Amino acid sequence: MVMSNSLFSSSVLGTSYVSQVPENHVLRPLEVTDYRKGFMDCLSNLTVTGQVSEQMFQESFEEMQRTGCYFIIVVEDLSTEKIVASGCLMVEQKFIRECGRVGHIEDIVVAKGQQGKRFGKTIVKQLQEIANVTGCYKTILDCSKENVAFYEKCGMEEKGVQMSLYAPNAAHK
Repeated sequence: MVMSNSLFSSSVLGTSYVSQVPENHVLRPLEVTDYRKGFMDCLSNLTVTGQVSEQMFQESFEEMQRTGCYFIIVVEDLSTEKIVASGCLMVEQKFIRECGRVGHIEDIVVAKGQQGKRFGKTIVKQLQEIANVTGCYKTILDCSKENVAFYEKCGMEEKGVQMSLYAPNAAHK
């Protein structure tokens, strides 16, 4: 059962980045009703989403909300009531660094036709701010070589190498 329509309290956002989106747009936490506002369509601009029913979406939303570790933000175009950009911060509790926390930025996406409005940079900067507010000692992300320059403009620096292992039956690009 959904505890609130929003994935997390909007008070975590502050005002510095919320005010940077253009008129007729709003930067806010993901809401359970965003399935109907094209959230999955927006994510499909990034990678394979598969067939996600509204019930599957709601169950995942509830699990993310229950853990309190997920901070997914969206930009909604109020004139079309469509989600046009999104990003996720997942906060991982660690034993190292005096039981510190690490923020993982994931799934930064801006819908086709919406690029050039600084949504991507605004989302990354807002997620970095949430990481600071939630006590993360560092924030990390994985990206393709083509996107390194963009993330450097967001204050990130190239560090290390990403490795992955896909499950044998996983859908991936």
